[in-house]
Amino acid sequence: MPSVGVGMSRLILGPFNRIEGDLEVELEVQDERIVEARVKAPMFRGFEPMLVGRDPMDALTIAPRICGICSVSQSVAAARALADASGVVMPANGQLATNLMLACENLADHLTHFYVFFMPDFTREVYAGRRWYGQAQRRFSAMVGGTAGAGLHSSAALAQRARWFDLMGTLGGKWPHTGAILPGGTSRAIEATERMRLLAGLREMRAFLEQTLFGATLEDVAALDSLAALQRCAACAPASDLALFLEIAADAKLLDMGPGPGRYLSYGAYPRFDGGHVLAQGVWDASLQQRRSLNAAQISEDTRHAWLDEGRAGLPLHPLAGLTQVQPDKAGAYTWNKAPRLAGQVMETGAIARQLVAGQPLIHERVRVHGGTVYTRVLARLLELARILPLMEEWLLALQPREPYHQVQALPAQGQGSGLSEAARGALGHWLTIENGRIASYQIVAPTSWNFSPRDAAGTPGALEAALVGARIDSSLGRGQSVAVQHIVRSFDPCMVCTVH
Repeated sequence: MPSVGVGMSRLILGPFNRIEGDLEVELEVQDERIVEARVKAPMFRGFEPMLVGRDPMDALTIAPRICGICSVSQSVAAARALADASGVVMPANGQLATNLMLACENLADHLTHFYVFFMPDFTREVYAGRRWYGQAQRRFSAMVGGTAGAGLHSSAALAQRARWFDLMGTLGGKWPHTGAILPGGTSRAIEATERMRLLAGLREMRAFLEQTLFGATLEDVAALDSLAALQRCAACAPASDLALFLEIAADAKLLDMGPGPGRYLSYGAYPRFDGGHVLAQGVWDASLQQRRSLNAAQISEDTRHAWLDEGRAGLPLHPLAGLTQVQPDKAGAYTWNKAPRLAGQVMETGAIARQLVAGQPLIHERVRVHGGTVYTRVLARLLELARILPLMEEWLLALQPREPYHQVQALPAQGQGSGLSEAARGALGHWLTIENGRIASYQIVAPTSWNFSPRDAAGTPGALEAALVGARIDSSLGRGQSVAVQHIVRSFDPCMVCTVH
């Protein structure tokens, strides 16, 4: 439950339920509107210094333990950093299998976000008078004691999620914290009988998405290119969860709620054999309506407002030169999260960034009209479900029997590497330096680090901090209550344990 801070105009909301890790939000409120926000990550875990001094391959065992939700994403980023340091190139089967594992985790996360984290907020009493409230309760009610009391569609989605992690056990040997992902590919070959079982699992998920979520084929949903096309899709399937979401979004004013910074970062998702990505790498600037290439050398982390040492110069550092040295009594600090910036600018990351950089026309149109808001963030995740699952079917069929899945190559005694990947929540990067055969430095910048960053040395707020400004605190709900804050926070889908690693 939210708690009330000292002073009539200051509120502290937290902890938030249905998220991974601890989160608090400190708000300055005037006339029931938020005028300033500070996002706090109050827990420190210390995985980065934990890795220093170890064998570089230990990163493949330790880094995935950062999180039980996106452990595959952490494995992929760690493996890519080690591959960059060694120069190894994985064979085609290894790349296809890695893409399948990452997509399986990311799409399961999108499904969980919609049915378990986001939509249950619309079954709260504050919405009891809305015409859609009964349907929302029937479909999306939160779980009470296991699955008891859960909405019909939420329960079905959880069953599908569990089924998909069975598939992960086949692809990676186990889930979470699979050990199959390696710098040179994967250690587990997929047998012909297993491929058929995996394909059946994908088609089972396809059936759930087409019949329950969308009421249309995945290909038709992925091809939506305008509001008119989206409305036709919803009108043709009025009983679908997509149609209900669109009705709720319009009625609850999600369309313009929680606008982001207007700059979007994607490291590129699902590598192709030609060196590109299925979902392109780059930066989208909404103010200029322009995509530009990513220069990863311009990434830096500012620790001015983190309980971390700023170093002698006190300047933002690139992750290869980054520090994670605790300073818990530091004046002016309010979080364990660093403030990542690209060329000094705040970025938003996630499915909305991937779809904008990749040129998805419906998301481009909706962001032009409404901005990066609660509505467009959730819509982008739904479209990504439709866009990626058919590709998973193609990747599975493209696996070549009796061809290698892994290329062995020794790591250098001296070197450095970076591993850039896309988790469900957005851009994830690992950077390491190897000296005398041991890890000399290891830095991680997680998606929630970008989206939930604190202010930097210039005082510029992070993406969520800025998105909360203008949101309403409804005093009729009780001190410190705000469904708007809940919706905005959940639209970014925080994973705080990754943020504070």
